[in-house]
Amino acid sequence: MTAAMMKRFENRTVIVTGAASGIGRASAIRFAQEGARVVLVDREQSALQAVLNELSGSGHEIAALDVRDEPNVTALVDRVAADHGAIHVLCNNAGIAGGDYAPVTDNDLDTWRDVVDVNLFGTMHFTRAVSRHMRDAGAGAIVNTASVAGVRSGAGGNAYSASKAAVINLTQTSACDLGQYNVRVNAVCPGLVKTGMTKPVFDYAEANDKTHKLGTRCELRRYGRPEELAAAITFLASDDASFITGQALPVDGGNTASLNMPGMKV
Repeated sequence: MTAAMMKRFENRTVIVTGAASGIGRASAIRFAQEGARVVLVDREQSALQAVLNELSGSGHEIAALDVRDEPNVTALVDRVAADHGAIHVLCNNAGIAGGDYAPVTDNDLDTWRDVVDVNLFGTMHFTRAVSRHMRDAGAGAIVNTASVAGVRSGAGGNAYSASKAAVINLTQTSACDLGQYNVRVNAVCPGLVKTGMTKPVFDYAEANDKTHKLGTRCELRRYGRPEELAAAITFLASDDASFITGQALPVDGGNTASLNMPGMKV
């Protein structure tokens, strides 16, 4: 990382949801390395504290809350904006997979509601609350974590895939709403990345002697690391992406770049 990159978020306030693990954790660390004051949000207070202890710089804080709790989300956002004068970046990363990979005929509706509540409404709650402050300030950047599952089938269960497709569409419509206020909204679409959420996939592969197949459906023939997603997220949030908005960037090793049906690649 160059000295110039280290300064991209100096004196800027960044909120990262889902910051206790995986892509959220890696993004929080990267933002802090580049000079940001980071507000880490997740449900797991002890895990948040552990990430906080890893951050470079000072002025960071944690907030243990559920992204589905709209009143608490709004109260947190308003308080952070009041304390720091502005919120420069929002990284909507909180999400759940749901674990239901059954065909649509047998999907559990309670799982659907849980997944949509977290992945879509959680993203919407923070977007709505933060964008009001960004609109009034005349600047800001929002980066949502969607998924390749929102782009094509076969990368997640029905509820998860539908929720991430909705996040992509929300990214686009929000970008159209907020562009006139110099607020940019983009998304990253991770492919297979080794995180706590994808642990069952890796555990299954290990238990069934299939670890050699992990990531083979990507053109790069490997799975991704959270730090690689964090690099893309911080790019989209930075002034280096000042003319980019309304985009959903696949960060997937080439998974969505070609026809990719089960059994086609080994």
